[in-house]
Amino acid sequence: MPPLLPHELAQFARKYRFAGGRVRRVRVIPRKGGATVEVVLRVTPVITDLGADAPTPVRLKLRIDGVEEYRFLKRPITSPGRASEIKFGTFNGLIYINFDAWGLQPGEVPGVHDFRASDAFVAGSRVSWEVLEANGAA
Repeated sequence: MPPLLPHELAQFARKYRFAGGRVRRVRVIPRKGGATVEVVLRVTPVITDLGADAPTPVRLKLRIDGVEEYRFLKRPITSPGRASEIKFGTFNGLIYINFDAWGLQPGEVPGVHDFRASDAFVAGSRVSWEVLEANGAA
């Protein structure tokens, strides 16, 4: 799995359409020195060629190591598993990933408190990713 470095987050966020995606699976693996969280998302790649057919959705696996904090809540009034938007940020050496949108105004920069107020977020020291094949194997 290739690593996702902090300076690559903005480019990676533009590679897929995360809005409207689905959180398919969340797996927390307890370890000494911080847990590992694996999240599988169903997202659509961004259109890169206007003459090509519409891209088909893919399953994207994010592996977050050295997790220091996370929260995954399921509230009865929200659509289970639906990701209205996914945001990335770095604060104090940790990479934060928010799996639900927040109410920021256009141009407003999110802070660590915005990630922590989310119903679905994870913060860890290392992130890696891969696109899963149809049978689930990479």
